[in-house]
Amino acid sequence: MRYRWPENTPFTRVVLSLEQEVCSLCERRLHVCDHRFHRVFSLQGPPELIGKLAHCPDPACPAHSQTLSPLAETPITLPWRLIAWDVFCWLGFRRFARHWSIPQLQAFWRDSYHIPLSDDALSGYLTRYRCMVAARHQDAALLAQAHQDIDELILTIDGIPPEKGHEAPYVVRALCSKRIWFAEALLSSGTEEVRRLLAKAKDWARQLNRPVALGMSDKPDAFVKGIEAEFPDVPHRYRGNHFLRDVAKPVLEADSHAKVQMGKGVRGLRDIEKQVLEQRRRAQDKAFAASAAASQPLARPAATARDTTAAAQAEPAPAPGKAVVESVADAAGQVVLDDGAAVRGILNGDQGGPLHPPGLRMAEALQEVSESLQRNLDAQKGGAPRSSCASPRAASPEGCKPSRPSRSRSRGTSNNGSESPRRWTQARAATSSARGGCSDGGGSGTTAATRCGYRWRWGWPPSGWGCSQGRKWLRKSTTIWNWKDGSDCPRGMRDASTVASTPGSDWGRRGRP
Repeated sequence: MRYRWPENTPFTRVVLSLEQEVCSLCERRLHVCDHRFHRVFSLQGPPELIGKLAHCPDPACPAHSQTLSPLAETPITLPWRLIAWDVFCWLGFRRFARHWSIPQLQAFWRDSYHIPLSDDALSGYLTRYRCMVAARHQDAALLAQAHQDIDELILTIDGIPPEKGHEAPYVVRALCSKRIWFAEALLSSGTEEVRRLLAKAKDWARQLNRPVALGMSDKPDAFVKGIEAEFPDVPHRYRGNHFLRDVAKPVLEADSHAKVQMGKGVRGLRDIEKQVLEQRRRAQDKAFAASAAASQPLARPAATARDTTAAAQAEPAPAPGKAVVESVADAAGQVVLDDGAAVRGILNGDQGGPLHPPGLRMAEALQEVSESLQRNLDAQKGGAPRSSCASPRAASPEGCKPSRPSRSRSRGTSNNGSESPRRWTQARAATSSARGGCSDGGGSGTTAATRCGYRWRWGWPPSGWGCSQGRKWLRKSTTIWNWKDGSDCPRGMRDASTVASTPGSDWGRRGRP
């Protein structure tokens, strides 16, 4: 389908005239009968080529039916094509020398030069470019010029045995000139087909007037027999890679056995990845459920101030490090998945050749993965302990002085400190009752605690509570005290009448001051 140019496209008009002014037979002046308009894409902008078409005006002249066109159009663009020669050569160079893909070429032309080319158009241009390059390489004059400094030829033939019903390319090259002579697709790798290619190479060598000193190929018998038939006095050699492969065959077999044994030691990789993915899926489901519950709150009846305060106290506050823990867990899972992908790639790798056996490469790669995992484990455990002094003996003859123990730590861990809790005695209970209640604010509850002989300690109580002193709260070792409404310990509790006389009874409450 012909391309439709936009109406606002700015063209550069180029008028092309005929190089011939008179008829070649009757020598009468040619008559311009029509004009041909050819619009193309170019790197300098789209030109519009206007070619003058002419023919002989004499009806009796044999050249009257022939229409002549200007030859100046051919150096600018291909006949009946949409692109100029500069775009055509740029496409071929980027595709075959720089190995650009067709989508990459399309994106470049569309973004840089506003040239929209379809896949079919690009494929057609690249096929024509490849044919032109092949024809140029087979030109006899160019071949003679390329081999003028070479005395003897070393020819090689390469190819892959084709599958049934599919063609495979076979290539003949000259090693000394580093030039591909020709290539042909064959449906069979038989001796007759290969011999036909070698016969063509022999004709080329005769045209160049150069003797063939050596023939090289792979191991197939068709290559060996063909070279022996067409070049009887020319020695035949295998390629270096095939020669090394044959020599190192026992080493490769041992290497393959080592790969199998190493693969047996790496098992359960898929199960570990499934566990990590399952944990991630559960975490995502929980986060989605939490977000859905937060976005759609349920309607609740109006609550009193007392109920609101109790609910606020009973509801646990969100942990400040929860997000950090989740991020660390997700990062650890990602490390496991990355290491699993790396190990799977190592097990599937089969490259290297005889000089670099794949089993040896696998062992080195698995050792690197093992060292990486060990570093992660050491970092998770905190690593080796470090001293505050880099070199104690060199820095000072006295060495590093030990730091003074923290008073807060000694209070929390020692039971023999000056502020450690003491057992209630009968004398202390009598003193507190004579003063009108417990000196610590417990009232008759102190007397009950004294009778039972409980031990009290400082700290923030999670469940049961005892007497209060200022902003510090006392907690009993065995939880037997329960508030009626399940709330925290009220501040300012001073009424001894609300305290039961025996342990295990419920405490009353006036409310927060």
